[in-house]
Amino acid sequence: MKKYLLGIDIGTSSCKVAIFDAEGNVVIQHSTDYPLYYPVEGWVEQDSDEWWQAITISIRYCLEHSEVKSDEIAGIGIAGQGWSAIPVDRDGNSLRKTPIWLDIRAREVMKEYESHVTEEEIFELSGNAWSASYTTPKLLWYKKYEPELYEKTYKFLQSNGYIALKLTGVFSSDRCQNYGLHFYDPVTYTYNEQMAEKFGLPLEKFPPIYECHEVIGTVTEQAAKLTGLCVGTPVVAGGLDAACGTLGAGVVNVNQTQLQGGQAGGVSICLDEPKTHLQLIFSPHVIPERWLLQGGTVGGGGALRWFKQEFGESESFNELTQLAEKIDPGTDGMLFLPYLSGERSPLWNPKAKGLFYGLSFDKTKGHLVRAVLEGVVFSVYHNLLVAKEAGVPIQELDIHAMGGAANSELWIQIYADVTGCQIRVPSSDTATTFGAALLAGVGVGMYDSFEEVVEQTVTIRREHQPNMENKEVYKQAMDLYLKLSSVMNEQIYN
Repeated sequence: MKKYLLGIDIGTSSCKVAIFDAEGNVVIQHSTDYPLYYPVEGWVEQDSDEWWQAITISIRYCLEHSEVKSDEIAGIGIAGQGWSAIPVDRDGNSLRKTPIWLDIRAREVMKEYESHVTEEEIFELSGNAWSASYTTPKLLWYKKYEPELYEKTYKFLQSNGYIALKLTGVFSSDRCQNYGLHFYDPVTYTYNEQMAEKFGLPLEKFPPIYECHEVIGTVTEQAAKLTGLCVGTPVVAGGLDAACGTLGAGVVNVNQTQLQGGQAGGVSICLDEPKTHLQLIFSPHVIPERWLLQGGTVGGGGALRWFKQEFGESESFNELTQLAEKIDPGTDGMLFLPYLSGERSPLWNPKAKGLFYGLSFDKTKGHLVRAVLEGVVFSVYHNLLVAKEAGVPIQELDIHAMGGAANSELWIQIYADVTGCQIRVPSSDTATTFGAALLAGVGVGMYDSFEEVVEQTVTIRREHQPNMENKEVYKQAMDLYLKLSSVMNEQIYN
């Protein structure tokens, strides 16, 4: 009997489900959209039950439109967006919509804990900044403003933990995704009771911690009826979407780096020892004894999508990038700050705004498009420059690109020229669901190790070598980018 793996990705705009064979080939994939809710300025919520409904639709679609039988699914892995705060009761029912990673409602609540615990203490334990985007401040917000819900909550879950619960009936968290909790030690993979007490958060409200590839349970009869899956199919804990995508892109060794080119931009640098920086994001990798130093920006494919929607609706993305190809590197002095919804790392400024700089009568639509592409790259490279301060040898990185931007040869070449690093593009456009599926593959014993699974299943379809002449041009442009960013961030929008 053939054996297949099923990967789930709980994204910000949609869920994705894909089935893979043992060689890593995509058999079928499907996505289902769901909404975001903006009830108050600074609030961004999603309904975790709408995630589940979307996932059941996509799993059914994949099983009904392929030759894969449900009893041929050997295991299921789940990747999920980070920094959720899903309150559930003892029966596993979600009690309210969850604030997601874009939600910053807890900014004022955070200040009330400054007398209990310092930012230095928080960073020393968690390796992460004290920011409203993370899970901990959202829990404190519940405690203050929705005390009845807080008391009624049996467990607070992350996105993949909630879907794992719906599939198996088991309450779980995982080593990777837990980094959104500032009382979690990402080096020892344990909750820190003393820090939790300082926040006034009892540890019994948080589920047990599993390895990301560890089987937590199996598909229940109820879940099987809703999805078409086979009762008893193993489900592993899963992890953060960015970390699963990092695995799916073949990043398992030290200094290998995943380049994220989806709606948002970012990098995930693989480490074999903890290296942290207050302006970056630190988490365990989804594979044991590896960690990730991450940078996550707001600008990415979403910036180009915004430009197309507003200024190039009649043109395809390919046609727009063809216009940009005609413009020299450096865009004749034009620059773009891609802060279209504030900025995450390394600025952490929700008030930051986007900017086109250097406009003049001789500039064309091609200049504007190329400035967008280069501005997104500069925002990601800004994170690498900060990672260098943490001791990461950024000129030695082996970068693997994933996401929609990886399909643009021009965009990835700009990344190579700006960073000075070789960039490899894996063959799969489904790196996040693939990484989730690979966790299941190791967890159920289809593969002996993560090194083996990457060697057997991840192939590189093309490579980009840096053009060092272009790098010199981009060095000057990057210097100007950093000056503009500093002026905008520190003097205008703070």
